[in-house]
Amino acid sequence: MIIILNRPHEDARMRSRLSLMMASASLALMLPAAGSAAKFRFAGPLDAYTLDPHAISNTLVFAVLRNVYEPLVQRGPDLSLQPVLATEWTQVDPNTWEFKLREGVTYSNGNPFNADDVVFSFERAKKGGMASHLAEVASIEKVDDLTVRFLSDLPNPILPNQIVNWFMMDREWAEANGATEPGQADNTTESFANRNTNGTGAYVISARDPGVSTEFTARPEWWGQITGNVDKATFFVIPNPATRVSALITGEVEMIDGVPPQDTQRIENTDGLRIAATPDVRTVYIQPDVARDTLIHGGGVEGNPFKDVRVREAMTLAIDRDAIQSRIMRGYSTPVGLPIGKEVEGSTDALNTPPPQDLERARALMAEAGYGEGFDVALDCTNDRFMNDEATCLAVGSMLGEIGIRVTPRAQPTARWAQQINPPGYDTSLAMLSYAPYTYDGHQFLSSIAVTRNEETGGGQFNIGGYSNPEVDRLTAEIGAETDPEARAALLAEVFGLLKDDYAFIPLHQLQILWGLKEGVEVVQLADLSYPLAWFTVPE
Repeated sequence: MIIILNRPHEDARMRSRLSLMMASASLALMLPAAGSAAKFRFAGPLDAYTLDPHAISNTLVFAVLRNVYEPLVQRGPDLSLQPVLATEWTQVDPNTWEFKLREGVTYSNGNPFNADDVVFSFERAKKGGMASHLAEVASIEKVDDLTVRFLSDLPNPILPNQIVNWFMMDREWAEANGATEPGQADNTTESFANRNTNGTGAYVISARDPGVSTEFTARPEWWGQITGNVDKATFFVIPNPATRVSALITGEVEMIDGVPPQDTQRIENTDGLRIAATPDVRTVYIQPDVARDTLIHGGGVEGNPFKDVRVREAMTLAIDRDAIQSRIMRGYSTPVGLPIGKEVEGSTDALNTPPPQDLERARALMAEAGYGEGFDVALDCTNDRFMNDEATCLAVGSMLGEIGIRVTPRAQPTARWAQQINPPGYDTSLAMLSYAPYTYDGHQFLSSIAVTRNEETGGGQFNIGGYSNPEVDRLTAEIGAETDPEARAALLAEVFGLLKDDYAFIPLHQLQILWGLKEGVEVVQLADLSYPLAWFTVPE
């Protein structure tokens, strides 16, 4: 079976009603008794649709699994790199990094963590949706039980930044349960690891109803120290934003993720509640399919108009980003001119300033390209993945209609959307996407999304539109090996300038993280949208 958030045969109203009924029933059963300590209930719009840590590079999957599985290194509350399953790391030569592993670590089933697991996790992840995170690593060698070496064909000065979401798996557990191969990024395969976990992290998943709720329980034998006080946490999936806000206001949960911007004032005006907001490095952008010779989800024209750079420029000029910011996002977004956030290495003020809407110029470009009469196309979007995604999708469709591109917005739950547009099928002509480079470095976007797709290395794996530019490929490889900061910054500016001139991606805005909290709940908001429960403190 495939883990899905919503059943395809149910309409949106029925899904919302069922989710609310199930969540409310679960909440009623799990309300803590007066005086009980360290229990935490929180809710978000959607669930991780797999528990396999190597199936896909997905923010929501990471958000859930980082409490259960662990990487060698991670970003701490101040966003600096912290040791986790590795205690130290050194670049012993330009092409080699050595990691010393933490001694005495065990998985939740009691098996010891060692270098064999690192090698196994590398080989497994390279076969799945995490391949782009490891694309620049040629191999990993075991030196001894607590030492491994990462070998690359070219120098890689930022390798530790690239592996913060690559989680370690127990080789013996995977072999015993037939889970040595990762699930597919489009979620079309089922394995033991899709529904079961065995990590080294601070918590175990003690109960789970996919798409409804997930319960986390602290591990007394965890090697680390929980700096907060959460012993048990239950995450509820409440897709409907109004229902989610109501759950916070009525006290059914102590925190909600994905607060609709229009409800922030209501929460702030409610006694005992507050809003926590912080910048997110996630950007939202449109990517057209430029690889195929025809529109597979469109019509009214021969060929593929998106192959013409003038059409892509016209689309960029047709979008009023300021209107989206003020009317849809209520100020909780920042218009951008690049598909990376302003805090990401590679962004400059000049490059990341978007052009103003210019419908006259956009219509002229459409006519010059031979598409003055326009054409039809479906725009594939989510309706539950990030803040106001469906509303943004509808607005973009309306704006593109002003220049003759007759858009049919096709908004659907993330699980179904991801299965459609993700590799290997890339079944879309025009998609609204989002991305947050957890390395805070533009090279991550380039290597996983902008370069030509390469099944062998995993590069460009999530280049949904199939964009390909040999110069972008060359510069991306050069950036990956460049150790001089100034030279590297210049190369990043050059390659993002090329992407902007090519209109390969049509950026919309950079988001903010909005959480609603009960007073007394202290949280750490990271730009990767995760829920680091070990750092949360709740009233006892």
